[in-house]
Amino acid sequence: MIHISILVLNEAIINSIDAPKQLFSKVNEVIMENGGHPLFDVNLVGITKETSINSGTYNVQCDFTLNEIVKTDLVIIPMICNGFKKAIEANKDFTPWIIDQYKNNTEIACLCTGSFMLASTGLLNDKNCSVHWATTNEFTAMFPEVKVINDKIITYDQGIYTSGGYYSYLNLILCLIEKYAGRAMSILFSKMFEIDFDRKSQSSFMIFTGQKDHEDEPIKKAQEFIENNYQGKITIDQLIKMLALSRRNFERRFKKATSNTIIEYIQRVKIEAAKKGLEAGRKPVTELMYEVGYSDVKAFRSIFKKLTGLSPIEYRNKYQNN
Repeated sequence: MIHISILVLNEAIINSIDAPKQLFSKVNEVIMENGGHPLFDVNLVGITKETSINSGTYNVQCDFTLNEIVKTDLVIIPMICNGFKKAIEANKDFTPWIIDQYKNNTEIACLCTGSFMLASTGLLNDKNCSVHWATTNEFTAMFPEVKVINDKIITYDQGIYTSGGYYSYLNLILCLIEKYAGRAMSILFSKMFEIDFDRKSQSSFMIFTGQKDHEDEPIKKAQEFIENNYQGKITIDQLIKMLALSRRNFERRFKKATSNTIIEYIQRVKIEAAKKGLEAGRKPVTELMYEVGYSDVKAFRSIFKKLTGLSPIEYRNKYQNN
């Protein structure tokens, strides 16, 4: 039997505790209905038997406390609320136990922002990690030694699973069901719970807002210029002349402040504007392309697909109200 410990963290989000418990328990029901034995032993584990979560909104009764679990096969770390530093501090007593379990060959699955909690233990250093696209900047600032793969729904690296934005953690649960119970069971649960089985990327969901939570004022000025003038051609020479900086210094500081190269930033701003145009109306793709400052159809389509995972037409069909 596979022993699963779902951690009941302070500041956790209730559905990311309840959903994995319900899904794994339902697998057991299906197996038993077909004459088999339960596959999973699923337990809620906390510091105390009763834990207040979601900023005091709920009280959860745990099956076991940490000191009662010597060895488990899989640890699930749920999503935690915004105010990640506060949440990490509130749950620091979990850290030694998590580290000990991992060193004892236990696998760990982080659901969305649960990655903040795991990263605080140091176990994600030099490993691939998927996070919610909206928290990427904050995560990379807090944990620069973690390799963020922000376009992927799921990553797996040396016994650690991570998942992207919010309900995409359901795709990770399906992945784990496939691992332990087989692909047929995973497909069945995809259909039963109407979870999109084929989702691999969160690129099409991303909204680019730029990274301005830094103190480099000349770089902020450059960002604002790009965002206000994306319709035209913007060059690096134009920007360094405006800011009176050397090219090397400007490129280094821009990358450090925004986590993007200057060219990447310009592309993202232009494509974000194109996305809004595709969502809002029926203008031809070529017309929108010109409006955001591209003149080469092939280049525009290539960059659009690189950043969103979809072609412009596919993106329009996905998000426009027909």
